[in-house]
Amino acid sequence: MRRFHAWAGLAGLALVVFMAVTGCALSIQPLLDAATAAPAGGTLSVADVAGRVAEQVPGVQRLVRSASGQLVAHAFDGATHKAEIVDPNSGEAIGAYAPSPFFIFITELHRSLFLDWAGHGVAGVASLAILILSASGIGLLLRKMGGWRQLFAAARGSGSQRLHTNLARAAVTALILTATTGIYMSAVYFELVPSADSAFTFAPTGAGTTPAPIATLPELASVPLSDLRELVFPAADDPSDVFAVTTGAGLGYVDQATGAMLLFTPNSVWQQVYELVYTLHTGQGAWMLAVLLGLGALAAPALAITGSTIWWLRRRSTPRLTGNASAREADTVILVGSESGSTWGFAANLHEALSVSGHRVHLAAMNDLRRSYPKASCLLVLTATYGDGAAPASARQFLARVKTLASRPAFAALGFGDRSFPRFCAHASEVEAALTARGLKPLLPVYGVDRQSPADFAAWGRLLGERLGIELPLSHVPSRPRTDSFVLEERSLYGVEVQAPVALLRFTMPEFRPGLPKWLGGRAMPHFEAGDLVGILAPGNDVPRYYSLASSSRDGVLEICVRKQAGGLCSEYLHAIAPGDTVEAFIRPNPDFRPDRTRRPLILIGAGAGVAPLAGFVRTSRRRPVHLFYGARHPASDFLYHREFQEALADGRLSSLTTAFSRVLGGGYVQDRLLNEAAAIQELVRRGAQIMVCGGREMATGVRETIDTCLEPLGLSVDALKRKGRYLEDAY
Repeated sequence: MRRFHAWAGLAGLALVVFMAVTGCALSIQPLLDAATAAPAGGTLSVADVAGRVAEQVPGVQRLVRSASGQLVAHAFDGATHKAEIVDPNSGEAIGAYAPSPFFIFITELHRSLFLDWAGHGVAGVASLAILILSASGIGLLLRKMGGWRQLFAAARGSGSQRLHTNLARAAVTALILTATTGIYMSAVYFELVPSADSAFTFAPTGAGTTPAPIATLPELASVPLSDLRELVFPAADDPSDVFAVTTGAGLGYVDQATGAMLLFTPNSVWQQVYELVYTLHTGQGAWMLAVLLGLGALAAPALAITGSTIWWLRRRSTPRLTGNASAREADTVILVGSESGSTWGFAANLHEALSVSGHRVHLAAMNDLRRSYPKASCLLVLTATYGDGAAPASARQFLARVKTLASRPAFAALGFGDRSFPRFCAHASEVEAALTARGLKPLLPVYGVDRQSPADFAAWGRLLGERLGIELPLSHVPSRPRTDSFVLEERSLYGVEVQAPVALLRFTMPEFRPGLPKWLGGRAMPHFEAGDLVGILAPGNDVPRYYSLASSSRDGVLEICVRKQAGGLCSEYLHAIAPGDTVEAFIRPNPDFRPDRTRRPLILIGAGAGVAPLAGFVRTSRRRPVHLFYGARHPASDFLYHREFQEALADGRLSSLTTAFSRVLGGGYVQDRLLNEAAAIQELVRRGAQIMVCGGREMATGVRETIDTCLEPLGLSVDALKRKGRYLEDAY
């Protein structure tokens, strides 16, 4: 479905955007009509107004009432045609009527591209494309969010993915309504359904005697002006001609001498359907609907841009494969779970080696797990672990989809991670447990590749080859990430006295000149926000270590806090560098760990070096209550950002600061302070607070359990808040 959605969007990109932009322009017309039309507050009948118009507008032929309520009298005096706007409350002509050339042009452009019947066909195809994209988009959205109940939960992913999801949720109803009504109107044009004028009748002949004053004609007097669509006057020189009055109920002919209704043809069902569809498609006479349709149309170009960006980034991160067998024909299936794209390179190497050995291999993302692989005897899952044991981006739906897996191939799970972290390859272990529970037999115990080690990968290949009875030489070497050079500008050391050294490091870029173009010697700093990650490469090692950013690129500096880890290759390197030294680094966006853009309360919880991104959030907080809970060892040794937090309290950017120092008598931990403030936390959560936690895994686990305890009286839990995007973690 994702491929279908992507290719349908790319194939119809220009046409869909064109129809959306012109449709958005046309949605302005009902709003302008409603703003300029005189409000009808009187009780005049069609007879009253028609009589007054006939006296004031010589040669009047038609009186037309638009959906917005505007009355226009059209006349021909024997030489020229003219149109006058009529006040619906008095029947007085109040000025010349001149339709907008702009809207006339855009209307014809939108309907037919000035190509007559061929253009109407193109417009119909565009409506069909919008409907197809909307329907397939809903299917993808439901799958991504985890069903109808989670449809409006907080979106995850990159900036483009989150924007695409949010725009789609906001605009899909308007887009489906516009598309379905557009298809119907095209079908009417090509006579695929009965048209609005299919019940045509010939006008009867009147009595032919002297015409009576129009205001006295009873049938016209019985029609409220608000019900009028059009009144056609009889010819001035023909006493037998009649009035033709069109209302919301149908078409009637009234004798100009007696005022009797000579013939009335009610609207057919098809006429009523057409009028309803026309209103729903154009918003004519319903300006609020027109605004919603216009906003929906306006979202289409943005959806096209974000969708194309997502497609390109996904395509760029997916390796080019030759001979990737279909899921139905493959005897071996490789599924990949990756957050940054690096795992795909290992998978492509495995795909190539298995193909050379004669296997028909299908490679796909873990989220693309099929219900059945008819010919597959082997399933190989290669997955990284994101954060504190979570699934990476391309594997977030895998565990749910495993429950519907009907095939039973033998499998092997290979994890990618960092052995220095307690939950090394935790997601691979979850995958192994889920597949085993489904009845699949493991070929090998779950195996872990440490820090993208080519040697570990090759060793696993040898074990797998032995089980499959083939030679399986694997030799993938990860490419070195593209980096920028950053110069250490300032270094502050904390926590030495309590045996927990933490360095606060501030980097700049060589020759960085804010606002100065490159051709004048300036250099643009990569864009990043507080909470994003910087990957730093220690000398002689191509595997990055990631640190949360306390600054944004607008600050002109890159700021991190690094706790020294015994034997930690990168942390020891960063603690040893001095101002003026250069490091190689790159930015990884972390959009899943950013405060929402609301004025609801924000609860920040951190310990040790984990306070870095929280400090960045405090710096940029405006017009919302921010409550910080911070844990360290001793206030005199490792109270990071102490002065900055005091200044934030003084100027109102920080509403409260609650600290816990474990090496102080009676100090305790940040979890203890949370329990003490349980009532306050409950109240903040009632008010819609978002909670953000950053720090070590043990601390994050303890905080999670404590918050669950605090929320129990409200009938809420951390999991419930997570589903709504109100509980975010960055644990390491």
